[in-house]
Amino acid sequence: MNALKLTKIGNSVGAVLPKDVLARLHVSAGDIVYLTEAPDGFRITPYDPDFARQMDAAESVMKRRRAALHELAK
Repeated sequence: MNALKLTKIGNSVGAVLPKDVLARLHVSAGDIVYLTEAPDGFRITPYDPDFARQMDAAESVMKRRRAALHELAK
């Protein structure tokens, strides 16, 4: 378990993530992470659930319309 110290940043408060946590998340300074509520607290993840839903929908359309997309690509 990692303890995080909260630090005042302007009018906000931030937490500094240790290097090993950043490496396990595959993120670095400037990347976007998402804070989602979980049954046991909160979760920080680089995974965007809204984007994943949009990609699932796009993949579904592409599978159904594969022939038309293939013709358009010519």
